[in-house]
Amino acid sequence: MSLLSNWKEVLDTANLSPDREMDPVSRWLIITRAAVFSMTFTSGLIGGLLAAATAQRPNWLHFALALVGLVLAHAANNMINDYFDLEEGVDTDDYARALYAPHPVLGGLISERGLRKAILVVNAVDAAILIYFLFTVGWPTLAFALAGLFISVFYVAPPIRLKHIGLGEPGVFLVWGPLMIGGTYYVTAGELPTPGVWLATIPYALAVASVLMGKHIDKRQVDQSKGIRTIPVLLGDRRARWLNIALMASFYLVVAMLVWSRTLGPWVLVGFLALPRLVRAAKIHLEPRPSEPPPDYPVWPLWYVSAAFYHNKLAGGLFVLGLILNLIF
Repeated sequence: MSLLSNWKEVLDTANLSPDREMDPVSRWLIITRAAVFSMTFTSGLIGGLLAAATAQRPNWLHFALALVGLVLAHAANNMINDYFDLEEGVDTDDYARALYAPHPVLGGLISERGLRKAILVVNAVDAAILIYFLFTVGWPTLAFALAGLFISVFYVAPPIRLKHIGLGEPGVFLVWGPLMIGGTYYVTAGELPTPGVWLATIPYALAVASVLMGKHIDKRQVDQSKGIRTIPVLLGDRRARWLNIALMASFYLVVAMLVWSRTLGPWVLVGFLALPRLVRAAKIHLEPRPSEPPPDYPVWPLWYVSAAFYHNKLAGGLFVLGLILNLIF
């Protein structure tokens, strides 16, 4: 029970309380930033459910392998980001990354060499899954995988560093939407996504992009001082907060349009039950960040990202529920 409590706390907060003893699973959950894996899992579920709705004989083994591959890819992406940001001097003891949760290396959880090995091992497993799909499904699997790998690596790696030139959010939109959802659909259905499936990848991709936008709003000042030109740095604090409200609200607009055009069945409108969370997240975005964290707030100095992620989890979960109800009814 103690171990389960540890794992739940890490998955909920990305941290483990100082009074708890660090166990190996908790250590790796922190190193890989597993607290945000729910977004990847949701994208994979959406892809599989869309395949179930259109394909004559969905391959559920391929679906399961795709989910495993996506989560491993997300873990590799997080470790790659931490490694290159450390190497480039972005991640320091006083930078937000090392304040809201332990940095793998700066927090003493693993050495730089160990982090490099972990990245190689995880990518090797993903490569094995990719090779299997190449032989059993087809070459487009390689296109999905390489596009995702390119964005993941060059999100922070030189010479491109997408995050540094305001392309982080568009990159995340593409990865967690068309690439993850479309790729899972492809290996499960055995055919490339139809135009309707591509359109159905948009709502949740917007919800995920809003989470990264919130994080970049939180780090705007320090990013600006380091010459990292994220979208909030380019727009300024107030306009970036309004843009993030628009991103979260666009989830509902796109879902409504997909139902109106009969691209998706009406049960996905159950996602509108997340509107109270949108209102709460919007109210937080309309106000400047407080100077001090509320009592027992676990991820300070992050603030707006928590509101966006709080909205993302319910909106994405209800969207998945709506797809399931479409299949049943």
